[in-house]
Amino acid sequence: MITTILLSVGIVFLAELGDKSQLMALTFALRYRWWVVLGGIAAASAAVHLISVGIGYFLGAALPTRAIALIAALTFLAVGLWTLREHFGGDDEAAEPKPPRSTTAPFFVVLSAFLLAELGDRTMFATAALATDNSWVGVWIGSTIGMVAADALAIAAGIMVGKHLPEHIIGICSGLLFLYFGTASLLAAARPDLGIRTGGALAILAPAAAGIALRIRSRRVRRNSERVPNDPASEVDRVR
Repeated sequence: MITTILLSVGIVFLAELGDKSQLMALTFALRYRWWVVLGGIAAASAAVHLISVGIGYFLGAALPTRAIALIAALTFLAVGLWTLREHFGGDDEAAEPKPPRSTTAPFFVVLSAFLLAELGDRTMFATAALATDNSWVGVWIGSTIGMVAADALAIAAGIMVGKHLPEHIIGICSGLLFLYFGTASLLAAARPDLGIRTGGALAILAPAAAGIALRIRSRRVRRNSERVPNDPASEVDRVR
């Protein structure tokens, strides 16, 4: 059992290094509290790996991966647009004090995003393959630990980055990153013949276009604020 756990930890940990899940973990860590992100990742990892080792490789091969990828892509795009809207809302929203951030909604956002992203991923197939020749309990425990450990490194990086950036910049960057993930996942599901590199390069166009649009809007809002007439009370005092 211990050997199986250590083997699963090592394989999944190495497979997750540099994977999109680490980038997602870093992005979520810029947006939400680290323990909420880690809890969502742990719950999603346990669920996905339980499916892979419990049902086996045949369920993994039969999963509608394209449909799952499309749903995941739409989820990423929705989170990205929602995040950008929070930081580029109306002026009234910016003037009002922000209420304390809830932890329930972010937990389910992280949980659903990672659950959809990992279903049908190569890590799931690797876990299913390990479970065919080893104890499924050991593979499940080891694969979950390995994935959480790999993503914890990305969360730590997100915390370090977040300490040196304003919250406004963090929100904009995380929103643009989610747009990139969503567009890349959408292209991979709709046009798998493009390849990872081509799809990734084309996916940059979405956050780039959003960044340009936000820049134009920011300049327009700044110009409008400069055109606001002076306070009438100050005008009366100046005349006196």
